[in-house]
Amino acid sequence: MARDLTPGTVHRRGRLRVYLGSAPGVGKTYRMLDEAGRRRERGADVVVGYIECHGRRHTESMIGALEAVPRTLRSYRDAEFEEMDLDAVLARRPAVVLVDELAHTNIPGGRNAKRWQDVEDLLDAGIDVITTVNIQHLESLNDVVQKITGIPQRETVPDEVVRRADQIELVDMAPQALRRRMAHGNVYKAEKVDAALSNYFRVGNLTALRELALLWVAGRVDEGLRDYRASHNIDRVWETRERVVVALTGGPEGETLVRRAARIADRTAGGDLLAVHVTRSDGLAGASSGALAQQRQLVETLGGGYHVVVGDDIPTALLAFARAHDATQLVLGTSRRGRITRFLTGPGIGETTVDASEDIDVHMVTHEFTGRGRLPSLGRRHSTRRTIAGYLSGLVVPWLLTAVLSQAHDTVNLTTDALIFQLGVVVVALLGGATSALLASVVASVLLNYFFIPPVHTLTIGETNNIVALIVFAAVALAVSTVVDHASRLTSRAARATAEAETLSTLAGSVLRGADALPALLDKSRTAFGMNSVALLERTGGEVLARSDDEGAPAGEGEATEVPVGADAVLVLTGRRLPAADQRVLTAFAAHVAAARERDRLATVAAEVEPIKAADRMRTALLAAVSHDLRTPLAAALASVGSLRSPDVEFSPEDQAELLATADESLVKLTRLVDNLLDMSRLQAGALTLHLAETHLDEILPRALDTLPDPYAPVQPLDLDTAPAVLADPPLLERVLANVITNALRHNAPGAPVLVAASHHQNRVEIRVVDRGPGIAPEDRDRVFLPFQRLGDTDNTTGVGLGLALSRGLAEAMGGSLEVEDTPGGGTTMLLTLPAAQPGGPGGAPA
Repeated sequence: MARDLTPGTVHRRGRLRVYLGSAPGVGKTYRMLDEAGRRRERGADVVVGYIECHGRRHTESMIGALEAVPRTLRSYRDAEFEEMDLDAVLARRPAVVLVDELAHTNIPGGRNAKRWQDVEDLLDAGIDVITTVNIQHLESLNDVVQKITGIPQRETVPDEVVRRADQIELVDMAPQALRRRMAHGNVYKAEKVDAALSNYFRVGNLTALRELALLWVAGRVDEGLRDYRASHNIDRVWETRERVVVALTGGPEGETLVRRAARIADRTAGGDLLAVHVTRSDGLAGASSGALAQQRQLVETLGGGYHVVVGDDIPTALLAFARAHDATQLVLGTSRRGRITRFLTGPGIGETTVDASEDIDVHMVTHEFTGRGRLPSLGRRHSTRRTIAGYLSGLVVPWLLTAVLSQAHDTVNLTTDALIFQLGVVVVALLGGATSALLASVVASVLLNYFFIPPVHTLTIGETNNIVALIVFAAVALAVSTVVDHASRLTSRAARATAEAETLSTLAGSVLRGADALPALLDKSRTAFGMNSVALLERTGGEVLARSDDEGAPAGEGEATEVPVGADAVLVLTGRRLPAADQRVLTAFAAHVAAARERDRLATVAAEVEPIKAADRMRTALLAAVSHDLRTPLAAALASVGSLRSPDVEFSPEDQAELLATADESLVKLTRLVDNLLDMSRLQAGALTLHLAETHLDEILPRALDTLPDPYAPVQPLDLDTAPAVLADPPLLERVLANVITNALRHNAPGAPVLVAASHHQNRVEIRVVDRGPGIAPEDRDRVFLPFQRLGDTDNTTGVGLGLALSRGLAEAMGGSLEVEDTPGGGTTMLLTLPAAQPGGPGGAPA
């Protein structure tokens, strides 16, 4: 790679400018050349590395006096191609170089496989580059564009390459204007305009591509704005776009808040909706997972995004999230706490958020659950047995400590006595909670006063210092017990939340990995909750739809728990009694079961409908084909035979021979057509019988050529006698080659031979049938393999359009494939790939 390594110089990476087009033909190259002309007028050293004008005269005229670095020629498959000479450009070292079509794939032989890699080398050498690329060639949008247009984009460029550009300029044009430019012949040649306008360049396609380009560039601009604000320590919100953040707690008011926030976002064009749920750093969500899941689904249905952030201070976490996303408005629900609770606990999240919001507008949305909350519980809910045990320990533990300390009264002082009593209160708090600990602290205070604070055996206190000590003891004991109880509750909730999360995570993993989701869900439900059996029943008739039983558990014993699954089914778990906390997780299981049932139902319906659709398509196409393509050769044969049998006309021997040849040719066409129809029906019905064997191409090709009608241009085989044998059914391979070669001969240039060559790669043999015809446009390459389809649908006199469809079906049945490639220099190459009979032959790798 050429670099300026002169001592004392600091190497500068070149600057990249990208003209991003919303569609082909919008004028990217024209704009690039216009910019190059302006720079040249300002004295910049600008050269053309590679420009592709596609025969557009207005674009060609823009090159003008720009210096062009001579291109390099590369040979590929017996043809010569021009490529940018990267080494020559690096040696020339201009200030600016123009490189068209950034996503282009280079012809093998250069230092890089892709043109964008050439551009990276130029930038590394300190040369500024101006280039062009269309939105459909960005890697992240490749599958999206294919879904929109139905045409795969084989040449792509990584998004990061374009994102790193110093300047990105969108070249856009209204769909109607671009179609007018197409119709005037300013984009494609006249013979391709109609096909382009009715396929790729439909108004809907162009509108969708335009939106993709605008959104992608807007996202890139947004990234640059965030980087600028971060580098300049700008914390204020810049209202460049309305972004509405809605805070979700998992409460019942969530759906109301989401819909209100969506309406606010919809009032402004381009408004974004973001939903956020703040979870505690200790992992305790404190919210209903089922409600949050439903609210998340609603947010995504309305076109918004759902986020979860961690923070113990909820107002601070909400505002930090809003500012990080440059949000302009924040939507919160009014508090569910009642007046008494608000008075006791102080300002809530809403009030605190409003006070700290500064330049973010906060909407406090009322809802039907406002003020309906309950007073906070003073302690943790325990079972009756544990509650009784806590109260007993609050009474007994202080007396036991008094008995022990009384025996050691001469060896320990009052300070030690107080500390030991505090330890006892903590133990009671761990066992029975805050209420039991409060009882223990009162009893301990009385006993400490009576037995250990002078004068002993009285409830009076002789010294003021001892009064203060007793009060401090009671306060510390109560505070410590409260903290211990709270920590114990948090630990229990954390363990519970962790167990639930692990259970749901394992559930999702088992469903995703399993081939049949419903049995996996039932098995997981049974094992997760420790039940004897789990059954999915119809709600009305009670029919068992699916079931999972523990083989080691007694059948039918235990208490049944029912959970509805949709409107027509119920999930019944038999075994132990489930607590309320487990039933919350069980509701999530039921939602998964309902989704699995719906997916199975849709898959069954689709499987039932698909054969009907395929048969209907086949029947419709067959009727359309029979209406002409079967009748034409049959009519020609009948006319020829009828003329020969006519007693009114005497034919010369030459005329008789011509009529017989016409009848013979028509009957041959009819026979071939009927054979193709029968084979296609067998393929689609799965009734085709294969006899795979080691097959040599130099033996099959002559037999395939014997079936071709005359006269045709010659077929030229290339080294088929040295090609490895393939694993195929010989008669079927003969049919495939005959159909593919016939198609190549039909569209080949006059007088040019059709080439048939073979090569071996890994464990596959590639057979290429090469013609020099007009070629097939990329958007039409999949259509040529559809049954009863002919490109343009303008000529039905030369066949029914089954040859290539049948050939691909036969190739795939033999474990191979049939694809279309461009012939270098013009034309079409049909690539037939089949398994090699002997893996690891010449040029391949051992199996």
